[in-house]
Amino acid sequence: MLDVKRMRVLREVAKHGSFSAAADALYLSQSAVSQQVSTLEREVGMSLLQRSSDGPMLTDAGESLLAHADAVIARLEEAERELGEIAGLASGRLRLASFPSASATLVTRALSTFGARFPGVELKFSEFEPEISIPQLRRGEIDLAVVFDYPAMPPPDDRDLDRILLLSESMYVALPHTHPLAGEGSIRLEQLADEPWLSGTRPSSCADLIVEACREAGFEPRIAFESDDYAVLQGFVAGGLGVTLLPDLALAALRPDVVVRNVVPHPPERRVRAAVRSVGARSPAAEAMVEVLVEEGKKLENETAGMTAGGSATRRRSPSQPRASRPKTATKGRRQRSASAN
Repeated sequence: MLDVKRMRVLREVAKHGSFSAAADALYLSQSAVSQQVSTLEREVGMSLLQRSSDGPMLTDAGESLLAHADAVIARLEEAERELGEIAGLASGRLRLASFPSASATLVTRALSTFGARFPGVELKFSEFEPEISIPQLRRGEIDLAVVFDYPAMPPPDDRDLDRILLLSESMYVALPHTHPLAGEGSIRLEQLADEPWLSGTRPSSCADLIVEACREAGFEPRIAFESDDYAVLQGFVAGGLGVTLLPDLALAALRPDVVVRNVVPHPPERRVRAAVRSVGARSPAAEAMVEVLVEEGKKLENETAGMTAGGSATRRRSPSQPRASRPKTATKGRRQRSASAN
């Protein structure tokens, strides 16, 4: 019978395109990885990798074996999940990835709550854009991804994944506090048609959203600078280098020399979701984390409502900066539904 551990090694070599990178990922020596692959080749009686100066490439036999290996490993992981369910989350592991603005707010709180509720479960966290974390989720490299999308640009259907809504955020225009429109209560995007615009690094859904929103307002934006970090974008805005759109979660760290204003008549929206494998294929720990994320999303909604009610919980601003008018964000209850500057 073929050794599953050796098939895992083959998968890592194919994934990373080199023996050294696979060795780093597996915490093995390069020679150990090479030996494991050579042993597997002897077991099957065929060459599985074509070795060249450009790195190892799967042969036809390697492609075929790897397809079966993925299925075998997935079934074993499913068995591990079932055993974890029997154990009642007294142990196990949860691998979660998120995008930065959610990591600093919603996810930080969820990790803390989950850790207190299930101390026996090992938590592993990584930070990636949805364009990276969703493929990782499909490959079984993580168990849950906190992602975002836009109603104006919905993601394609994926029968293997469910996306549970956690928050719906409005997008706001961000301006330097010295801008002529900074004193307005709301702004139409066409009023900014002649301004330089700032966006996420292209290609990305963040950048696409800004372009699409401006086009709906009747103009093609002139993208002056790009960054995948909202702190950098806010610095550009404060420096008078352009204007941009910011979501609710990014306003937790709003600079005092930047103002945000409502977009009228129809503000762009962003949806924050928990992406997990379909029911029956996800772990009990992932299921429990989804519940925690939904709970923390509701708490975040209530706190946001408090900030917009004119109470003491207001965002940091300079004395001359008018208070930004900001609508209440909406979260929805748990629903099973099937990609820095985010």
